[in-house]
Amino acid sequence: MGFSSLLDILGSTMIGALLLLILFRMNDVATENTFTHAAELQVQEGLVETITVLEHDFRKMGYCSDWTKIPIPTRAIIRADTNDITFLTDVKESASISDVGDGDVDTIHYYAGETSELPGTRNPYDFPLYRVVNGKNPRGANIGLTTFRLRYYDVDGKELSTPISLPQTGAIHTIQIDIEIQNTAAYDDKYSSVFWRQIRLAAKNLQNR
Repeated sequence: MGFSSLLDILGSTMIGALLLLILFRMNDVATENTFTHAAELQVQEGLVETITVLEHDFRKMGYCSDWTKIPIPTRAIIRADTNDITFLTDVKESASISDVGDGDVDTIHYYAGETSELPGTRNPYDFPLYRVVNGKNPRGANIGLTTFRLRYYDVDGKELSTPISLPQTGAIHTIQIDIEIQNTAAYDDKYSSVFWRQIRLAAKNLQNR
């Protein structure tokens, strides 16, 4: 075997190794893209699910189809903190009742749980968001929530310090909601995330002053 033949074999081996490395790299990129797209879909769906329920409930603060049962709707907020709120409203209890409610006053309590309550996820920062109706067992959702923050403003647009003492005096006029959701498992230590902010959500009944 001549020297030129050895060079040909060596060159072929190097080219083959290079092509193999490129193939492995393409496979890694394809896997990462697949995981990333699936993670982004997960967080988008989780965000839509969360804000749909939140906005529906928050916009009905102080509302009751029998208005005489909440005669002063601006005092419907019972408790108000940065990640904890309780308010009066009229909840649709079953599919047979229209969305306007059944005419009975209900209490809704939203609060953020602890990261330790979700040991089954790989994300160390996510926590459950609980929704409690009339003091019944909390219903929590694990959707990769990593931020749930509430800010409260008075009628002049001034931010109120939390926790707000005696919120039923009607000081709260609008609410800002900050939400961030991440996927529950990372790829190469990277989490897909989406952030949403509702600026100065104004429940109609909180403005009936």
